[in-house]
Amino acid sequence: MKVTNDICPVVSFTEMLGGKWKLIIINTIRNRGVIRFGQLASSIPNISRKVLTDQLKSLEGDNLISRKQYQQIPPKVEYSLTKKADGLCSVFKTIEEWIKK
Repeated sequence: MKVTNDICPVVSFTEMLGGKWKLIIINTIRNRGVIRFGQLASSIPNISRKVLTDQLKSLEGDNLISRKQYQQIPPKVEYSLTKKADGLCSVFKTIEEWIKK
């Protein structure tokens, strides 16, 4: 979902990254680096493959993750953070520090 610039930044953030899984997916990729679909699925307990696929498509559509598909059998797909998502890394670090306190 694309958000217009005239909406409150918190609303924009919530519309882009709200829900149960998106921040978890981004944080997992942040911690693991380039990661394959199967590795990502096994790193996030209780997420179905369909939900993971849908969330990855949404994050890719918002230019927060990049998807690289290799033309081979069996299929190989890797995900990584985009430069846009790199800006979220400091937010995750702040959250981690806040939780530790």
